[in-house]
Amino acid sequence: MSLAKHLEIQHRALQDFVDLLEREQRLLAEADVDGQQLLEVADGKRSVLGEIERLETLRTRAQGKLGYPEGRSGAEQAARDAGCLATWQQLHDTAQRAQTLNQLNGEVVRMRLEQNQRILNFLNEAAGKPLYGPNGQSRRHGLGGVSSSA
Repeated sequence: MSLAKHLEIQHRALQDFVDLLEREQRLLAEADVDGQQLLEVADGKRSVLGEIERLETLRTRAQGKLGYPEGRSGAEQAARDAGCLATWQQLHDTAQRAQTLNQLNGEVVRMRLEQNQRILNFLNEAAGKPLYGPNGQSRRHGLGGVSSSA
């Protein structure tokens, strides 16, 4: 397979990953996050990442066998010599986009976790003691002695 064709295949896989990251971003932006959909996205990301890693390993090995040095400069020189530098640059740009999206999504997850922890801390302080025991059951039968059952 030519380097140009390989880079096109690799780019499609990377674009699939970007699409999943964008879907993840939309899901995380919702007020009521759908955990099941997030799990589906996470499974998709794992699958696509496996394919991306496989393709990258193949490309890197071929690059080395052809006498090009490892790393970005060797990959860029191989693409230049094969007449597919534009495809290589497109792949590189998409990889940068994926990295940025992944970092942003990670930050959103971190902020949501911190927010949830602050809410739990507030509820624990408001109740005077933890609301739930280690078994997940309520320790109180209502806040402030008021029953929550109707």
